[in-house]
Amino acid sequence: MDVLYLSISMGAGHLRAAEALKEYVDQMYPKSRSLVIDTFKYINPLVHKFFVDGYLTIVRNIPGAYGSLYRMSEQFDNINSLSRTLSKLFSFRLAKLIEEFSPSIIVCTHPFPLQIVSYLKKQKKINVPSIGILTDYVNHPFWFHDNIEAYVVAHDKIKQEMVNSGTPENHVYPYGIPVSKVFLQRKIREQLLCRYGLEDKFTVLIMGGSLGFGDIRKAFLSFLNCEKDIQTIVVAGKNKKLKLQLENYLGQYKKNIHLVGYSNEIYTLMDIADIIVTKPGGMTITEALIKELPIFIMSPIPGQEERNSHFLTSTGAAESISKDADVYTLIRKLIDNPYKLAEMKEKSKKLSTPDSGYRIVQLMEKLVNEHH
Repeated sequence: MDVLYLSISMGAGHLRAAEALKEYVDQMYPKSRSLVIDTFKYINPLVHKFFVDGYLTIVRNIPGAYGSLYRMSEQFDNINSLSRTLSKLFSFRLAKLIEEFSPSIIVCTHPFPLQIVSYLKKQKKINVPSIGILTDYVNHPFWFHDNIEAYVVAHDKIKQEMVNSGTPENHVYPYGIPVSKVFLQRKIREQLLCRYGLEDKFTVLIMGGSLGFGDIRKAFLSFLNCEKDIQTIVVAGKNKKLKLQLENYLGQYKKNIHLVGYSNEIYTLMDIADIIVTKPGGMTITEALIKELPIFIMSPIPGQEERNSHFLTSTGAAESISKDADVYTLIRKLIDNPYKLAEMKEKSKKLSTPDSGYRIVQLMEKLVNEHH
């Protein structure tokens, strides 16, 4: 089974989902060919820079404007029409790639390349079974396209929303968001504590996704100034300015703190942590659920992350930290209430989908076999 994965690097989550699924395909089909494409970057580096840098600038500096655009794209067709026009303009590059690579199946982890695939299939320029994998706990009209054989969503509730919006029920599979296999393995905590120079005590993991977005500094200072004997792991991601700011505080406090920038070992840090304080990106949340962590949500980006937050808090697996709330006071109530902590862990476990990758590969096999 030869697989073409099409994604876009608006944040790390979309590409991480593609790369995670590739792990399962490679394991089950060791002789398969796989190709992961960052679509905008492949089409044209300038296009990539314009859209991705533009998105990150808006999200970082004027998130409210992004939220307004997101809501408009749900209610009005103008933005969707613009996206369809761009899909047509950029489609020839992907058509050439698909012809040359000749995949058995195409997997899209972002709606824009999925739209291009739908257009190419409608124009009968390609004839390849295709899957869209939604990497958030929401649905959105950008994902709704003809000629797409299957959609994989995070939960039954999202499936029902898509079906209510007109997507055929037999095209939507609530298999969950695939995560790297390293998140399915649990490391021995004592060994990890020794490795990172940490102590065996209640541990809070604070992070804001790969880009280090969100009010990490505020959460960090809340725990530094608390009277409880806890330790903190802070992941600044690729936000070098934030990491430098936080480093300035380290010498002023006696608390045990582990501060890192971008890390490929989030799975080990999650194994150490008792709770996670994070921005609710789809992949980070999915990984935290796999690790059965109680989740405290801060600084959701208006749009899909706000809706991720609403979904998770409605299940009881997460609690939301409002902008004006004292992070530590809120979480201290949980630290002092082991029953509530255990309940949140159980709800995280219930929401998690550790078999997602394997189930999606089985779906891919089914679609490829039906196509032949």
